[in-house]
Amino acid sequence: MPATPKKTIKKDSEKKPALAAARQATPEKSVAGGKTKSTEKYFQGIGRRKLAIAGAKIYVSPNSLAVKKELEILLNGKSYENYFSLSELREIVTSPLKAVAPPGISKITVAVRGGGIRGQAEATRLGIARALVLMNPESKKPLRDLGFLTRDARVVERKKPGLKKARRAPQFSKR
Repeated sequence: MPATPKKTIKKDSEKKPALAAARQATPEKSVAGGKTKSTEKYFQGIGRRKLAIAGAKIYVSPNSLAVKKELEILLNGKSYENYFSLSELREIVTSPLKAVAPPGISKITVAVRGGGIRGQAEATRLGIARALVLMNPESKKPLRDLGFLTRDARVVERKKPGLKKARRAPQFSKR
């Protein structure tokens, strides 16, 4: 049997020296669209509700004097007032911040997807609450008492074969 030659595996840095140089860039990297990533410190929390998933990041300003009067909350690049048209849903999103008023927050960004608008609002609330606990562990008790740290695991039950819905049977006809 003829011996096959062994293949040598090259590292990424050997293949493309430009790629290795790009990995050693400064902390402020350029992102698609001309935007730059911020070097601010942030705390991240993940929230889920039904089929909605929200990843919340709370950015903390280095000096507490630069805190704005009104907090900027962005959901998928939009203001939360524009994203949620109902005042009840806006109230759900801001409720953890009203329960625990932490100083030094410059802005909150949330990436949310899936589900409906109500599930997205409740997933955002859970994500923000979890990030607040990471930021300040003393805020865990008040948030837990209000139920903001409890993941609501209720989801829609699947439809079964032979039934019209999950449990609704077809109407019985005697004749």
